Amino acid sequence: MPKYYEDKEEDGRPCGGVREDLRQCLLESPCVLQENKSPKQCLREGYCKSLQVTFFACKRSMVSVYSVFSSAAGR
Repeated sequence: MPKYYEDKEEDGRPCGGVREDLRQCLLESPCVLQENKSPKQCLREGYCKSLQVTFFACKRSMVSVYSVFSSAAGR
């Protein structure tokens, strides 16, 4: 089960739980801890790829929802 379900306050931002899990994954990765690279650099190198894909899919679904509302409002 994702960590964001365990005793955390509600983020309020879209995809906030997945964002937090991705952030934690990167901060706890060997890339950051042992190689002293930035989380952004580690993300580019492919660390936490599954969470990155999940976060992207979540954000993309939000864009799709917003575009539906925008299209309906313009009619």
